[in-house]
Amino acid sequence: MNAMTAFSGRNTKEIFRDPLNLAFGLGFPVILLLLLTAIQSNIPIALFELEHLVPGIVIFGYSFIALFSATLISKDRTTSFLMRLFASPMQASDYILGYTMPLLPMALIQALLCYAVAGVLGMQLTVNVLFAVVVSLPAAALFIGVGLLCGSALSDKQVGGICGALLTNLSAWLSGTWFDLDLVGGVFKKIAYALPFAHAVDAGRAAIKGDFAAIMPHLWWVIGYAAVMLVAAILVFRRKMLRSNG
Repeated sequence: MNAMTAFSGRNTKEIFRDPLNLAFGLGFPVILLLLLTAIQSNIPIALFELEHLVPGIVIFGYSFIALFSATLISKDRTTSFLMRLFASPMQASDYILGYTMPLLPMALIQALLCYAVAGVLGMQLTVNVLFAVVVSLPAAALFIGVGLLCGSALSDKQVGGICGALLTNLSAWLSGTWFDLDLVGGVFKKIAYALPFAHAVDAGRAAIKGDFAAIMPHLWWVIGYAAVMLVAAILVFRRKMLRSNG
């Protein structure tokens, strides 16, 4: 446990050593929120009303944290740092947890920042906002897990394309943040709801409305996907450890 905690502290320092990317990851969702709110003030669109928009912006913002986690672990793999750590008694799950722990507070800060800005823009900040933030955390774990899985399997150059481009676009187009999935319908909507992104957004919107009965049917999808991604990341990382020690 002490070794894993120390490893988590080291990863926190690594995150803060890249303040530009950190500021971009935290600030870009806020910029999108400001831009779409400006559009809403000139051309009223129900989809861009703050109570409907912000839960989607929060989930979309987590895709940048996936890139953070993927880049962090893939860079460590390409150096001798992890090779030295593999001599320690830490297990693969300890490494994955050590990468996850500093990223969850980052996700929490990002979500709180989005809702705080929404409050400045006129959204009513009730206790449901805090509940929506809590409801969004399984989605944060999901994106972190995807990033750690990609970072464990791919090089630092490859993760930029997978987590930086592909995952960002998937979470944008298939989450229902930018357009109503019911308007498209058909196979597209079925694919969207077979993946966790739309469920994460719908769970957040239900929390904002105080419709607590509607949260868990969506949140179970997100929790299930998050668990699968994190377990897959542990298994792939363990395989890399065994190859290195072999």
